[in-house]
Amino acid sequence: MSKKRWLLAGLIASLAMTANAGVIDQKLDQYRAAGATTFSADAGQALWNSDNDGRSCTQCHGADPTGVGKHAKTGKAIKPMAPSVNPKRFTDSKKIDKWFLRNCKWTLNRECTAQEKGDFLVWIRGQ
Repeated sequence: MSKKRWLLAGLIASLAMTANAGVIDQKLDQYRAAGATTFSADAGQALWNSDNDGRSCTQCHGADPTGVGKHAKTGKAIKPMAPSVNPKRFTDSKKIDKWFLRNCKWTLNRECTAQEKGDFLVWIRGQ
């Protein structure tokens, strides 16, 4: 790949990372307004790894959020969750809401709290 193409690819990746950082910060502000307190990356990682009657985030996404996951029922590949590997993750506020709603209900049998969502976002953006 030519030097110009590498520079362009780097610029595009940088812009995507900036976009997801901005959306994540907006979501964290929203969760604080909903009553969440100081967010914890450790709590976010614990949520990721928790087992809830045989259901967990890692069941489909894998233990390593930088790797490709596999849907438990369909076997369909799931792109990495980590924004460092998949800069398109966490760039759309509505998709974040949609996937938290769907995946929390499936994994925890309830909606995630604002605190849990914030903890998870703080953890995953560091991956």
